[in-house]
Amino acid sequence: MANTKHVKRYAVPRTWLIPKKTKTWSVKSSPGPHNKESSIPLMVALRDILKIGETGSEVKKILGRREVLVDGKPMVNNKHPVGIMDVISIPIIDRYYRVLVNHRGHIVMKQVDKKEASWKLVKIVNKTTVKGGKTQLNLHDGKNLLADSKKYRTGDVLKISLPDYKILSKIEMKEDTLALLTGGAHIGTICRIKGMERTRNPGPNIVEFNEGFSTIMDYVFLVGDKQSEIGEVEVNVL
Repeated sequence: MANTKHVKRYAVPRTWLIPKKTKTWSVKSSPGPHNKESSIPLMVALRDILKIGETGSEVKKILGRREVLVDGKPMVNNKHPVGIMDVISIPIIDRYYRVLVNHRGHIVMKQVDKKEASWKLVKIVNKTTVKGGKTQLNLHDGKNLLADSKKYRTGDVLKISLPDYKILSKIEMKEDTLALLTGGAHIGTICRIKGMERTRNPGPNIVEFNEGFSTIMDYVFLVGDKQSEIGEVEVNVL
């Protein structure tokens, strides 16, 4: 009978920065806000990347004591998928991390200070009209916010406070804005937008960069105007 709670290490997505040959099995993500390719289970993030606990049992005990926060809220599910821009906080040892992607396409943890861990960036991936004629912003991390439809556009990025999800500021999808690329040949790099080509057909919109290349808008995650809100991307290694 197939093991539905685990996945063989050789079969995990290439985005997971874990050794493939040291053990046979790894934890399988539970359904959540991020898809399998763009996230990793919290257990993998804590045990295999951050080395918070040497075994799965130790990590489960830490989570059971509600010592780990994801986006400012206690998380006890060790299979919860954490993805780009999520914030993992462990206040008891004063360690805080932002989930990013490096130039090799691996999901990495960038250590930040306590102040930086009090906010995150979220991308608007869609807008829908809900009861009462209000506009709901659908965000990349599965959350939703009610806001003024004319003030925010799909592709814009919001800086929000944690854990209450209050909007602090907005980064607009426009020329000269800095963006982190989350897919394609230049994944993990931060580039400055030169221009945009919005298509009228079902094909994706194209974004051009000062660095001399272009990519689809789905891979573009805005991170700042004059300077990057998240700094540079760190490269975690095995």
